[in-house]
Amino acid sequence: MAQDKKKQKDAVKQAQVVDVDEHQKTKEPRKIETYLVTLPTAVKKFTDTPDMKKSDRKYNDFLEGPYGLGPLVFPCLQRFNNVNSFLTLSFLAVMAHSMIFALVDQSLKLYVSQLSPSQTEEYLMDSSDYFVAFLFSMFVAHFGGRGNRANWVAAGCFLTGIAAIVFAVPFLNFEIMKLNVVKEELCEEGKIPKACEPTVMPHKSICIFIFIFGQCIHGIAGLPLYILATSFIFDHVPTNSSGLYIALVDAALGVGYCLGFIGGMLNFKMSVQEAMQAVGHRQRIRILQRGWWRNFIIVAVFAFCTTLPLLGFPPSLPGARQIRLAKSQESPTFDRRLKNKEIKNNLKSVLHATWCLIRNPLVLSQVVCKFTEFATFKSSAVFLPQYLQTRFLIRPSSASMLTGVFILPGNIFGHFLGGFIVHRMQMNNKNKLKFLVVVSFVSIVLFLLTFFVECEISKFAGINDDYDRLGIIGNLTAPCNAPCGCTTSEYNPVCGRDETQYFSPCFAGCRATKKLRKEKTYYNCSCIKEGLTTADNEGQYIDAVSGTCNTRCLTLPLFFAFYFTATIFSSFCSIPSTLIVIQSVPTSWNSMSLGLMSTVWRFTGSVPAPIFFAATSDFTCQFWDINECGEKVHCWIYNTENLVYTFKTIWINMQILSGLSCLYGVYRHDYVVKGNGEKAEEK
Repeated sequence: MAQDKKKQKDAVKQAQVVDVDEHQKTKEPRKIETYLVTLPTAVKKFTDTPDMKKSDRKYNDFLEGPYGLGPLVFPCLQRFNNVNSFLTLSFLAVMAHSMIFALVDQSLKLYVSQLSPSQTEEYLMDSSDYFVAFLFSMFVAHFGGRGNRANWVAAGCFLTGIAAIVFAVPFLNFEIMKLNVVKEELCEEGKIPKACEPTVMPHKSICIFIFIFGQCIHGIAGLPLYILATSFIFDHVPTNSSGLYIALVDAALGVGYCLGFIGGMLNFKMSVQEAMQAVGHRQRIRILQRGWWRNFIIVAVFAFCTTLPLLGFPPSLPGARQIRLAKSQESPTFDRRLKNKEIKNNLKSVLHATWCLIRNPLVLSQVVCKFTEFATFKSSAVFLPQYLQTRFLIRPSSASMLTGVFILPGNIFGHFLGGFIVHRMQMNNKNKLKFLVVVSFVSIVLFLLTFFVECEISKFAGINDDYDRLGIIGNLTAPCNAPCGCTTSEYNPVCGRDETQYFSPCFAGCRATKKLRKEKTYYNCSCIKEGLTTADNEGQYIDAVSGTCNTRCLTLPLFFAFYFTATIFSSFCSIPSTLIVIQSVPTSWNSMSLGLMSTVWRFTGSVPAPIFFAATSDFTCQFWDINECGEKVHCWIYNTENLVYTFKTIWINMQILSGLSCLYGVYRHDYVVKGNGEKAEEK
């Protein structure tokens, strides 16, 4: 018996030595062959179908593989098998996707002006990408989070290129733009008004269908880029550095939109002279539309070139296990009711996980913050150009350009600075919530300061002036221009020598025009009878010049300084909110929590937001462009009081809601993270 016990002890010692040696062998760096010759290894790496039953993904490193495409693994490329390379490629992928955002926004204006779609068609063309993303967000978050997220990001980048090609198809095959030389409207007595005739547009339905189809693909393509790439980066960087990494990827959204916006504006400014010199109608249309399809094709090629490198990343990068172990040693920040809970691969489990996320006060508060950030940005994009036109009498094209110049950089700086401050201050979740409360109320103060900046408004005939008591306020037509047959189809303001602004030369009663140097001058204006007269080089007296009247507003730079700063502070919440959502759930729930936030954000952007802002446009508009068929086409002049009231109400209420939701998160934080989670589960 004693000998048997001794043999058993020796066998146990030998087994322990063997186990230790085998463990040490796995730690040794293995040589990477040029080709993985075993078919099961190649298939397993490419499809990423790990056996979740045999090992725990949290503590095992079998998913940490080399960089390569299936069986093709080159040693010289392993230097790119790190989070910095993935960050760079994700930046480029998001930038390509956001460039399409800007090009679509610009081309949508072209479709509306040239094809005259119905309100329902225009709504679908504008919101279909958000609605499709809302439908598929949780699907991508659940299945993509369980698989190789890098491959899902590559698939999203590939779909981005497909969407760009789809958007380019109408400009390649169909006639969308028309070569119309717009004749400036002057006062001509006996002018015959245009009759209401139904416009028959060839290929209208197919062009609108292709546009909506491209929007659907574009909406699905963005989900892996904004959900799975974010969670993948978070899992491969230390917690204190995650804010900076995610902020860099988020900055690509603004950079890409700016590049796409510039490209779209250049297409609108394309010279018509080259098209006029072309022989044949078809050749002229190709010259007009080639700038649009070239931009989309460039984005497609850019996206395809980014797809291939993204396919080479393994499910987990080398060193991911050590980062997960280090994070597991940190103090817990997630809802204790979710501890040891796993999301199974069935519909019931996914629905239960969604319900658990909705019940999490920290996640719910930041979902509200994401909604308020979107609503604030959307209100600025809609109402700021209208405010500049009304309060400072800036032309619509200039107002839109100034809005883009100040809103887009403000959002980029705000998003990046929000992540950078969280990174430098190494804030925990509770301090992040307090930080968001402070910046929300600071942005309200800065926004309110903008409304104290005012300028002297010049007289506008028919809007705030009654043509020297000969007309009616609210009606552009007066006895002096009644015989001219003027229309409101084109807003072309002129400033008369009487320091009064007129809607167009026709409404000023001008019968002749000349181009002197860089500005147009108008003569024989029947509505302009007062003011100093100035003669041109030929001795003719100038009655009006093109453009709005100079109000000599010296406080306009101060307005933009306040608004730019308010935009930065209102955008601070983006990256901290994303980090709070990720850190408020267990590691395996990261993608699902981001999917929930994306679902709510996309739903609000696709359904209530377009309807709400369309209704507010009707409320704030004072003077519509009504065509010959009696249909409202475009709003030219806005009611100042209604506009200011609506703009203030939406912007301030969104920031108040953001601050209050973060206050609620601060109040519930300790209970959710450190409270009696076990008791809550039992109840």
